[in-house]
Amino acid sequence: MSDSLPPPAANAARLRAAQALVLLFHATGLVGLLYSHDPGFYLQFTPLTLLLSAALLAAFQPGRNAAFWQFCLAVGLLGFAAEVVGVHTGALFGHYAYGDALGPKWLDVPPLMALNWVIITYLAGGLARRLPLGELARTLVAALLMVGFDLCLELPAGRYDFWHWTGGVIPFRNFRDWFILACLAQMLFNRVRFTKANPLVPFLYAVQLLFFFALEWLGK
Repeated sequence: MSDSLPPPAANAARLRAAQALVLLFHATGLVGLLYSHDPGFYLQFTPLTLLLSAALLAAFQPGRNAAFWQFCLAVGLLGFAAEVVGVHTGALFGHYAYGDALGPKWLDVPPLMALNWVIITYLAGGLARRLPLGELARTLVAALLMVGFDLCLELPAGRYDFWHWTGGVIPFRNFRDWFILACLAQMLFNRVRFTKANPLVPFLYAVQLLFFFALEWLGK
């Protein structure tokens, strides 16, 4: 059975307001990065946009119980640890280094990457829960959605100083390792007991995917 439920009528106005805010931030950032004479001005708001997305998702999460926050902490730690290993050893993802666009770094990794892992896991898992699939199929579909999101993000990443690959080439192992870790994250998403029916999920996933896709193809 799917966990997807339509938003209550009382929340429809809140949902529209949240969607408008998401669209405003991403559209402003996209236009600024692509057509402004000072794209660095808009780039500095990347952490704020990420924090806004997380706050809005949390606001529409029904019943933010202890299990929900435990899931966020576990996935955040998993993602951050993987990034630290990747940056320092190349054993995960390949050889890369973070730029300055994602804010301050700890152990050469922006702490905001932990939040990014939580958001992507939550969005992909929420979308997969809307499909009439068993747990294994949901895990695999959600992991593929995470890898697809990463692909769209990887394409403009170097140009906007998110991170840089050694030699400027994205290795295949990056996507392989992303898929493996995404499966682990989705197993946590499926097994931890909290309500998984957030009405903002499809809109935010689509807007973020289109944002990075447009950055790549319109920015050439």
